[in-house]
Amino acid sequence: MKRCSVALSMGIILMVSHVFAESTPSTIESLERQISARYAGVSPAEWGERVSGVRTRLDTDEKVLALTLDACGSARGKGVDSRLMEFLIREQMPATFFINGRWIDANPELFKQLAANPLFEIANHGIRHKPASITGRSIYGITGTKNAAEVVEEIELNARKIEAISGVRPKLYRSGTAYYDEVAVKISQALGHEVAGYSLLGDAGATWKAAQVKAALLKATPGDIVLLHMNHPEAGTGEGIIAAVPELKKRGFRFVRMSDYPLK
Repeated sequence: MKRCSVALSMGIILMVSHVFAESTPSTIESLERQISARYAGVSPAEWGERVSGVRTRLDTDEKVLALTLDACGSARGKGVDSRLMEFLIREQMPATFFINGRWIDANPELFKQLAANPLFEIANHGIRHKPASITGRSIYGITGTKNAAEVVEEIELNARKIEAISGVRPKLYRSGTAYYDEVAVKISQALGHEVAGYSLLGDAGATWKAAQVKAALLKATPGDIVLLHMNHPEAGTGEGIIAAVPELKKRGFRFVRMSDYPLK
């Protein structure tokens, strides 16, 4: 019975995604009205980083890791770890960047350069870096989107911003704080975005020292998605990554973008 209900649920999600993929309205307001109507009266039952529908690993047994680097765009989070960016390019290491709209506004030329580099893929980190909720739930003192319409706005405004600059619409979304309710996840999927969680915490919101980041990365297993940050050059993230990579390569690991493999 459980297997049948899961299949039915996935079928509904795919059907909704197909509808929006085939006939996406031209305005944000139209999308907000349609999705708000679809989820009117629905109450979420889950809240967290690993609710139903969040993809947390690459679906492979190969020795590959996906480094995912968030750029959150807060008042203190609009920087960039230039040394880390130079390292990734020099070592030809693919990565997935989850970029917030405010960070793009603060770093327009750099964003264009990163988006144009085939090593990297640009993913959606929301327009205002809000937790994804249809009830306004908060986490870490950050208030989430208050309803279905705000979820649409948070995702779609940034998706269109990224596409307008880069020419490519993102297919992956991670909310601010990486917290969701399961209805917000379904809305993301309806908007053509898989919700990207993680399996390995890499820097605890850019608060860890380099030695802690290195130690975390050296716990990696095949198919891990690693959550890190690129927007805090003062943090230990970049130094920790740079220190861990040689050992990971010795162990036979390769680095990939999230879209290079199916997700689970």
